[in-house]
Amino acid sequence: MYVPPGFGTVTPYFFVKDAEQFVSFLVRAFDAREVLRSLRPDGRIANVQVRVGGSTIMASEATDRYPPMPTACYLYVGNADQAMAHALAAGGTEEMAVGDMPYGDRQGGIRDPHGNIWWVSQRLVHAPYRA
Repeated sequence: MYVPPGFGTVTPYFFVKDAEQFVSFLVRAFDAREVLRSLRPDGRIANVQVRVGGSTIMASEATDRYPPMPTACYLYVGNADQAMAHALAAGGTEEMAVGDMPYGDRQGGIRDPHGNIWWVSQRLVHAPYRA
C-alpha cells in the first residue's frame, strides 16, 4: 500500500461552508500551510490540502450532497498554552481550558468558526498512553 508523503493511513476530510475562510483559520490558528488547491467551475474550493505540522488534512466547500459536517481532531503541539492562545486569537472559541490531564497530556479545546473541535494537546511524558 502506498500512502503519499505527508498523509496518514487516515486523513481528516472536512466539508465546510466557506472553505476559503476555513483554510485561512487553519493558517492563522495552527501555522498551517496550504499545499494544493483545486477549484470548481464556480470558483469555490473543490479540494484543498493543508499541512498542519507533519499531517495533511483536506477540505471542500460543502454542497447539498455533502453538507457541512463538524468533526473533532486531536492536535499535538509543542506548547498547549501558546497553541490555545494562538487559536483563540485567530477566531476560535474556548471549549475547554488548558489543564494537565491524568493521561499525561496538557490539553485544552477550541471550537473553530465552522463548529469543529480541536483538542490541542501537549504530551508531557515520553511514553505511550496507558489504561
